[in-house]
Amino acid sequence: MTPTQIKVLRCVHSGLLNKQIAYELGMAEATVKVHMTALMRKLNVRNRTQVAVAAGNMGWRSGSAD
Repeated sequence: MTPTQIKVLRCVHSGLLNKQIAYELGMAEATVKVHMTALMRKLNVRNRTQVAVAAGNMGWRSGSAD
């Protein structure tokens, strides 16, 4: 995963929506969606809930969106 994908993953795990992630990371919402698609592909999951669960399974805590 790229450093940006990791930041997006942490934000998703914290429960942020795409629009909130975009604001938090200073990028367009469309860019967040591109990263989400890449994350879903890499994690072999189908939706953002499964992305958040995968982040939790990796040991990441909510609120650590650096």
